[in-house]
Amino acid sequence: MKTFKKILCAALATVSIGSIAGCSSGGADKQVVFYTNADDEAVESMQKTLDENGYEGQYIFQSFGTSELGGKLFAEGKNIEADAITMTSYYLDSAQEQNNMFADLTFDVNTTDEYPSFYAPFLGNQGAILVNTDVLAENNLEMPTSVKDLADPKYNGFISVVDIQGSSTAWLMVQSLIDSYGEEETKSILTDIYKNAGAHLEQSGSGPIKKVRAGEVALGFGLRHQAVADKADGLPIDFVDPEEGNYTLTESLAVVDKGEDTNPLAMEMVQCIIETGRPDLMRTYPLPLYEGETADGDAISANSKTYPEPLTVELLEEHQALSESCK
Repeated sequence: MKTFKKILCAALATVSIGSIAGCSSGGADKQVVFYTNADDEAVESMQKTLDENGYEGQYIFQSFGTSELGGKLFAEGKNIEADAITMTSYYLDSAQEQNNMFADLTFDVNTTDEYPSFYAPFLGNQGAILVNTDVLAENNLEMPTSVKDLADPKYNGFISVVDIQGSSTAWLMVQSLIDSYGEEETKSILTDIYKNAGAHLEQSGSGPIKKVRAGEVALGFGLRHQAVADKADGLPIDFVDPEEGNYTLTESLAVVDKGEDTNPLAMEMVQCIIETGRPDLMRTYPLPLYEGETADGDAISANSKTYPEPLTVELLEEHQALSESCK
């Protein structure tokens, strides 16, 4: 779930696959082009899965920020260069509604929740409060229990949060506030949170965890799995599942419907990632999405929640406008 990153193009040399076993069942005249907004760790995991299953050299991943890739989906539709897309799910929903640009998947998707027929989720992220326990103790600060607590003046200069204009990671925090307190009270809370954050209002979803790790701040709001991993590695990092609940965003894979020009390997590769690559992805993104998947210990929150309205780009824009009014 990263924001504005440099375009990454990992083009590998084409190899013969006639004798390679794995998911692969045949060749194609050209490489499958993936457009993605995923973190580097997710892209590397997908590449590893494809390489280990007979697709090495037959694909290219190009990385974009979420807003940049979303703009291309809406503006270009089926004329987009990509054969397959990995993207935050709500963008795929809105792009399909506007441009009808994705093909229905040709394989079964055994998810625990219901998803549209044209994409399959490959990872999920939850938000949480991030804590540097050393900095918290050094400054005699209390551990917060809710997102609302981050608005308390005692945390002024000690928190880092994400600007919803820069990264959808911030939407996890904004959803929790609006769902719990309504829009008017949320405006008051956000205004004070942004005041406390000051120069630590980040444009990147990974900004808060980086500043918490570095000890520049005591608290942040960001992706839960990052703090869980840091704590397991012995860093002075902890996390708080806020009273408002932990909200979730998924990222999904879809195949662009180009009619006769559709690359036949695109659907195969998407199926391979979903059916073969989830165990590796769950090492970094442990949220269960498919039947039979489980997570141990602190991997997921016991207070997971879902926003009551469908997530769409239009709803995101409404919440971005609310956020802007709080600065």
